[in-house]
Amino acid sequence: MLIVGINGSPRKEGNTAYLLREGLAAAADAGAETVLIHAGEALADQKNFFCVQCSSPCQGLCSRDNRLGEAYDILRRSDGILLGSPVYFGSVSAQLKAFWDKSRVLRKEKALLNVVGAAVAVGGSRFGGQETTLKALFDMMLVQGMMIVGDGHGEYDCGHQGSCGQAPAAQDEFAVKRVRILGRRLAEVAAATDSLRRR
Repeated sequence: MLIVGINGSPRKEGNTAYLLREGLAAAADAGAETVLIHAGEALADQKNFFCVQCSSPCQGLCSRDNRLGEAYDILRRSDGILLGSPVYFGSVSAQLKAFWDKSRVLRKEKALLNVVGAAVAVGGSRFGGQETTLKALFDMMLVQGMMIVGDGHGEYDCGHQGSCGQAPAAQDEFAVKRVRILGRRLAEVAAATDSLRRR
């Protein structure tokens, strides 16, 4: 079982990456293999940073023999995805949006159909757009045919949408607790739904 974290922040060691690592650690404790992808890094060698819909249906030309293709190959094997973004004007970062927009080839392949998804958002203030960012992350995953889970668990409570953090995330004890619950649930639901995924 493979759980993949996708860091939508331009910072590899920032608040979003911190919470993603906490969630992935909990998934690993539940028995999953984990990988963390940095969206900005995956896009680094792109000629066009944003999707320009160069072919329809998508032929995946932008992800052939490059870093983006390597990242998408990991996603093709994933059973669960923990998608994370800092809050930029109430929504996701440009890096994450570009990474996801270029994943049209994965949608054509139905590569993420029935992969379990969960979300993490970090803002600069307590009510800094985290929930609207989570909703955007959910919409992005639903368009790929993914199944969404929140941070509820039988040993805790029914939870909410996911982990909403306030910078600095390492000092946000509630966000850290919730992302650990989220990572555990993500791994458990991914294991329980394995037969639904086409491989």
